[in-house]
Amino acid sequence: MANKTKDYLAKVRKKTGFSDYKISQKYEINQSNLSKYKSGRAALSETHAWLFADILNINPAEVVANTKLEHAKMKGDKSKVIFWQERLKNLSNISESIKIDIAQINPIVGDLNNNAQQIIDLSLKATQQGCDLLVFPELSLTGYLPEDLLLRAGFIQQVDEKVTMIKNAIPENISIIFGAPHQQAGNLYNAAYLVQEKEIQIYHKQQLPNYSVFDEKRYFSAGSQPFIFTIKGQRIGLLVCADLWDADTVRETVRYGVSSIISINASPFHVGKHQQRLNEVKNRVLENQVGFVYANLVGGQDEIIFDGGSFAMDAKAQLTHQLPFFETATSSLTDPYTPAESASVEKTIYDALVLATKDYIEKNGVFKGVVIGLSGGIDSALTLAIAADAIGSEKVKAIMMPYTYTSNMSLEDAKAQASTMNIDYQEISIHSMVESFNSQLSGVFSGLQADTTEENLQARVRGTLLMAISNKLGSIVLTTGNKSEMAVGYATLYGDMSGGFAPLKDVSKTMVYRLAKYRNTQSYIIPGRVIDREPSAELAPNQVDQDSLPPYDELDAILGLFIEQRLSVKDIVNQGFNQQTVERISQLVLNNEYKRRQSAPGPKISKNAFGKERRYPMTSKFKP
Repeated sequence: MANKTKDYLAKVRKKTGFSDYKISQKYEINQSNLSKYKSGRAALSETHAWLFADILNINPAEVVANTKLEHAKMKGDKSKVIFWQERLKNLSNISESIKIDIAQINPIVGDLNNNAQQIIDLSLKATQQGCDLLVFPELSLTGYLPEDLLLRAGFIQQVDEKVTMIKNAIPENISIIFGAPHQQAGNLYNAAYLVQEKEIQIYHKQQLPNYSVFDEKRYFSAGSQPFIFTIKGQRIGLLVCADLWDADTVRETVRYGVSSIISINASPFHVGKHQQRLNEVKNRVLENQVGFVYANLVGGQDEIIFDGGSFAMDAKAQLTHQLPFFETATSSLTDPYTPAESASVEKTIYDALVLATKDYIEKNGVFKGVVIGLSGGIDSALTLAIAADAIGSEKVKAIMMPYTYTSNMSLEDAKAQASTMNIDYQEISIHSMVESFNSQLSGVFSGLQADTTEENLQARVRGTLLMAISNKLGSIVLTTGNKSEMAVGYATLYGDMSGGFAPLKDVSKTMVYRLAKYRNTQSYIIPGRVIDREPSAELAPNQVDQDSLPPYDELDAILGLFIEQRLSVKDIVNQGFNQQTVERISQLVLNNEYKRRQSAPGPKISKNAFGKERRYPMTSKFKP
């Protein structure tokens, strides 16, 4: 905490934007005195201490006591040094304890009426429970991220109207913080709004992320000033999300004498992300010796998942509060804290996929349920489990579409799983339909050998049937392909890729097996043979996936290095993989960009997911 005259002067200079000469003229401070203040040769006079405190909007007694202490030290007056140190200590003890609550909410992008009402309702409830300060996440009024809705003047006008509505509805005896866009002087900012005693104060986010799934510089201008407010005598700094990842931004906020920092966030999930947040906040806390409150968004938004997990940390970097993951919650930081056991990776990913699927279906508000092509294989079995856990088994319909190459095992296992899960199950034979296609195409294909064309016809007939059922019932088709298949193009356009949402799009095949085994520990619903059998698309006699692909553990290891770590072929080969295999797999990844560009959206769980995050050209001659 800055407590010397030259520090206070620097803050005045920064806040006003004035030069020393302008400060001297504006506030009638003798140039000679100002020069001594700047060099540290003199402490502020009491008059100037009160003046600077007024400019900086801080407690005048604090500035006076600090400069009196500084003067006493200059004069070597030990008794006065002790006196003013005691006064400062007493000042720091004057502040009352604050009851801070975190509202970890799940807003819907663009649903301004309901989002605003949720903020108001939770604020009124918190008021009745004696809360002093209620903290909502980043862009909690609009949802994160509204994308090009932010470019519409009508949208920003509605945001302003809802901000006013919130301000008018909040009682004077509670303060709240929430996130919303703020337009000022032709610029749009990602802002944190403080409603306190019927007045609004606004902080503009300073660090705008423009990597991974973030695109904030497309929409927002960056703020440049720290924001500090006082409640019950305590000075608190306010940040928005990426600000905390910048040490200088945090350090500048702390310089204004704050005891704690509140950060509102819309931090997307990927495996290991929460530990990264904890590590980063711990660094900021230890660097600055301040407490920290971290409020995060929760919910699925298209391909992005917000996992919640809001928390508080004291000035010794000890976790003092932790909210749950993947669910809405409102919690007071004064409640007792009992550390929970760490969840397994499988549980974390599964919960993320269920939330993403649930929110995509329910937030869109147009789907009556789900349709899934159940093949008897591991991918569709896991997708069926996710769908039922997301929206309820009564809203899920499973369709088995056997053909000549469908095994009895697949038929038995698909029917058994649907029965165990109490899911509406039907079988539709596609034999006659496929044969009709083959017959009609026989003239065009005359003299040509059968190949993947005939295999893809089976997938496309199935895709057409699923989309017809979707159309008739008003239910969304969930595609069942995984990341390993999508990476190398082991999927059929307008066939098994047909559908509106892909829960496993960012899940590797090896993780699919791990998730299926995890789900069976909760209740045994996926037949053991589905997990144990060799994977097959069953589009040709005796076909298995490894006819076309390396073993999945090898494939997924290569894909992880090439896609998520962005390593070159040479670097991957140097890790012990066969060069020919690596070259083939990497080229398949690049060649199938056109397929992925037409694929259904799916939830991001990795550090580099296909879709919104990983953007590669479809036409390219790059050799990795």
